[in-house]
Amino acid sequence: MKKLVASLVFGIITTALSAQTFTLKSNDVGGQATQKQFANVFGCQGENVSPQLSWENPPAGTQSFAVTIYDKDAPTGSGFWHWVIFNIPADVKELKSGAGDIAKGLAPKGAIQIKTDAGTPGYIGPCPPPGAPHEYLITVFALKSKLDLDQNATAAYVGFNLSFQVIEKASIVMYGKR
Repeated sequence: MKKLVASLVFGIITTALSAQTFTLKSNDVGGQATQKQFANVFGCQGENVSPQLSWENPPAGTQSFAVTIYDKDAPTGSGFWHWVIFNIPADVKELKSGAGDIAKGLAPKGAIQIKTDAGTPGYIGPCPPPGAPHEYLITVFALKSKLDLDQNATAAYVGFNLSFQVIEKASIVMYGKR
């Protein structure tokens, strides 16, 4: 009996330890935004290319994904939304570099990109005021369903709706300074 109990306990512990974590990664940003990601407006001279992002081990029941890039350090009183894309199909596990450029058509079919806080749809790169670095939180959300919203939704409204659909989320931080 002791061997059976020990075997069951070992099996439970092994299963728990081997559970995979929902993880977000990027081949383009390793903690710092580069000129490739920086905006080409507001006095910045970047290329305004959204970073490549990939995720693995989504939780069971995931029906779609959303990705956001948010700057909490922006001098606006409410931060700054640099990218909000949602209704990414559940079988997609990557956004290619440049997918935030609506004209390029690199975003997954069916995904919706809303206007950033700069007023343009898709991605707008970092362009912090000179001085201290800003922290850009990049988050992928695994969702219970697609969001019943369109490209006219605001970032705040998308965030509100995400809160009711999120199963799990994963984030990385990118810093930018000029």
